[in-house]
Amino acid sequence: MTIKITPNDKGNPAGKLAEAELHFGHGDGPLEGLKLMGFSVWERRDGNGRNVTFPARSYVVNGDRRSFALLRPLTDVTAQNTLRELILEAFAEYEERAAIAS
Repeated sequence: MTIKITPNDKGNPAGKLAEAELHFGHGDGPLEGLKLMGFSVWERRDGNGRNVTFPARSYVVNGDRRSFALLRPLTDVTAQNTLRELILEAFAEYEERAAIAS
């Protein structure tokens, strides 16, 4: 699996730094040749670090907008942390390469 980072050059919405996709390659079983989209890297509102949001579907109940996470842990609620850290590492590497190129 590789992580593809696409920067948010438009600056809209505010705080969104990039989008991320997971690309599945040789040896990734039935996911080989597919990609999973919908991840975003955000600057934390307090300006102290970064966060990753996962793919979700929004819906409305009684006028309230809610979201349904499409990628959820089976049992261990910390299971997403590893993927979140991998995406943040890929974004940091992207930033380093962009800084060297400019």
